[in-house]
Amino acid sequence: MAEKKPPKSDSPFATRIYPAKENLSRDQMHFIKQAELEQWKKKTSKLRTRNVATGLAIGALVLGIYGYTFYSVSQERIMDEIDEEAKRARLKGPKTGAN
Repeated sequence: MAEKKPPKSDSPFATRIYPAKENLSRDQMHFIKQAELEQWKKKTSKLRTRNVATGLAIGALVLGIYGYTFYSVSQERIMDEIDEEAKRARLKGPKTGAN
């Protein structure tokens, strides 16, 4: 079976290097750090936008649950009033052996 390895390139463009293992000059290390910083800045702007959207979605969900809870509690008061009316109606009704 043929091994699936990417073909090796003769050009030094985009080859992976390990700065700790290779002897790089101070200028080369500075350039690497600058390139990494620029890549990090690009990624963080995308992540920030995604994080804001996620935070807003979670906040909307929480507010929805909070609002629904208040709505449900207000409905329970109405049910309590109906139960009290039913209780009063039972007390006023005729007394039988089943009551």
